This record gives sequence, structure tokens and C-alpha cells, in this order.
Amino acid sequence: MRGLITTRTAPAIFVLLWSTGFTGIRYGIPYALPFTFIAVRMAFASVLLALISLAITKRFTHDLPTIGKSALVGVTIHGAYLGGCFYGVKQGMPAGITALICSLQPVLVSIFSSIFFHEKLSLRKWLGLALGLFGLILVIAPKLNAASGEELPTVGVIAIFIALLGGTSGTLLQKKFGAGVEVLSGTSWQYIATGLLLGAMALTFEQGESITWNGSFIFSLVWLIVALSIGAILILYFLLARSSASSVSSLYYLVPAVTAVEAYFLFDETIGLLTACGTVITIIGVALVVRQPVSGVQSP
Repeated sequence: MRGLITTRTAPAIFVLLWSTGFTGIRYGIPYALPFTFIAVRMAFASVLLALISLAITKRFTHDLPTIGKSALVGVTIHGAYLGGCFYGVKQGMPAGITALICSLQPVLVSIFSSIFFHEKLSLRKWLGLALGLFGLILVIAPKLNAASGEELPTVGVIAIFIALLGGTSGTLLQKKFGAGVEVLSGTSWQYIATGLLLGAMALTFEQGESITWNGSFIFSLVWLIVALSIGAILILYFLLARSSASSVSSLYYLVPAVTAVEAYFLFDETIGLLTACGTVITIIGVALVVRQPVSGVQSP
């Protein structure tokens, strides 16, 4: 695994895994209420990561600073982001508009990183962010047109913007606190905090049959736990520890484009000329942001 995950391969692996999150939601959300779905996912993921931590490091960190910092990151980068996305989709938000709103995260992260972390953004990086945003709009444009004339649910729109703010603040908090927290046990505490928060919200706001246990839901749950909550999140933290928050966050620009390609093969959704052009422009933009001088590359 150490040979597979490097500073060169990690960005591509992260984008590929993260893009499947929308596919996983699509398979599972018809059979579960959103807060219950996330609480169950977090419960399994926290236990699995704790076991992995014990197996690899022979210990599970449980001091108060670790728990406190991890809980703060968890309720933002997982609780607010996932809760907002799942709830918004359940309320009828189109996937294209949801992806567009959430993928504005690199712009917010870059702006706040320059303020709080004094990360200087060169003209090349600003150009890359602009190209990435322009390419992203081209990718999403056909889906936005398809949704024209439909009134968006107000609660759903609010939920997606909460997800955007949660993902942004969580990324910044992980960049600030992540270096002082052991990754495996710290992430497990993040999931425990998220599970408790979303579990309480499920008990408060969700009633009736919350989960229908069938093949589609189980597949979705297992995939989201293994590929997203374990694989993608650990790679995200690996990248944040080795690069700037703005550079890492720019990778989110690629997610809608990769998701469109996956949907083409999995669900026979067509890829138009705008989508193809937008994908190329987005890749160029992200390359401008994440490219680092050879002397600045750190070995994992």
C-alpha cells in the first residue's frame, strides 16, 4: 500500500474514489432515511478504523485533545457535509446542481487558507482555480439545462449550502489540527462524533421505517464505508499533510467530470460536447494548482 499511495498517485486515486460517492448515494438513498443512513455508516466505519489502528499501531489513542480535535473536524467534514448532501438529495435536489454547489469548495478553501494559513496563491494557481471553475460549469451545464423549469426545494438548497460550508471548514480544521493527531484513531473519533450527532438527529427528526435492508442498500453501505470513509478519507488526510489546503481542495473540481464518465458506463448517461470540453479544461486547471516544483516534493 505504501508503494501504491504516493504524492504522485494519491490525487488520482482520491478523485476516483470520491467520485463514486454520488453513485453510492444513488444506489442506497431510496432505501434509507438520510440521517439514519449516515449514522449507521459512521458506526461501522469507526469500529473498522479502530480495529485497523490496533492491528497496525498496536494502540488506540484516546486522550482528550485527540478526541476534542477529532470531534470538531468530524462534525464538520463528515457530519455537516454528508448530512447536507444526503438530506438535500432526499429532498429532491438534482445531482448536477448539488455537485456544482459542493464543488465551489476549492474557491472558499483557497480564500480562507490565504487568510488563516497565509498560503500565498500565485498567479498560476489563481488561473488554475478559475479554469477549474469554468470547466466545472461546462461539465454541469447540460444537467442544469435539463433541470430548468423545475422549482428547487428551498430546504434542499439550504442543506447543500450547509454541506459546502461544512466541507470547507472541515478541510481547514483538518489542515490545522491534523498534524498533531494520529490518523487512524483520530479519524475513528471523527466518525464516532459524527455518528452520535447524526444518530441524535435521526431519533429527533426521522420516524417510521428508516432502513430497508436489501441488496442495493447493503452494497451502497459497504462501498461507502470501505471506499469513501476508509480509503478516500485517509488519502485526503495524506494529501493535506503534504500539500496546501487550496491545492488539495482543487481536486474536488475533477469529481463531477469523473462522475459523468462513470454514469456513462454505469447508467448509460450520454456525455455531450460541453462535458468533454469542460473535463479537459478542468484537468488543466487542477494541474496548474497542484503542480509543485521538483524540489518541493516530499516522499511519503
